[in-house]
Amino acid sequence: MQSSATTVKQYLDELDSERATQIRELVKLVRNNIKPGFIETMRWGMISYEIPLEVSGETYNKQPLNYVAIASQKNYISVYVLGIYANGDDPLEFRSRWATSGKKLNMGKACVRFKTIEDADLPTLAWAIRRLSASQYLKLAKAHGQA
Repeated sequence: MQSSATTVKQYLDELDSERATQIRELVKLVRNNIKPGFIETMRWGMISYEIPLEVSGETYNKQPLNYVAIASQKNYISVYVLGIYANGDDPLEFRSRWATSGKKLNMGKACVRFKTIEDADLPTLAWAIRRLSASQYLKLAKAHGQA
């Protein structure tokens, strides 16, 4: 389900009340843990936290450099945590931390999916979001040819 909302408020208003409450909690989690230098916006039909092009310079896809994104899908919630995918052993550490929580992990390279927020390991998501500053993430992206 890709939204055409142009603001986070509009995106949240489109959701049913239960899902909106869960997405708001995730937005709060990101806002409380993300380091300065990232902006909150809507991109690709999701709530996106990214480094603007004015800061990163041109990227491989000519889009701002996404760090975290939150999406409400039909049957689950997705949180894209691109910082862990770009940073060395972080994917292994992320998986290890999640396993310790006892919650089932449904994850692609950088996309974590869960049916409800109760199924998510919020402390591990917070850890992943806090991992990198905007300048550290930009440096990694440039090293990987993304920026």
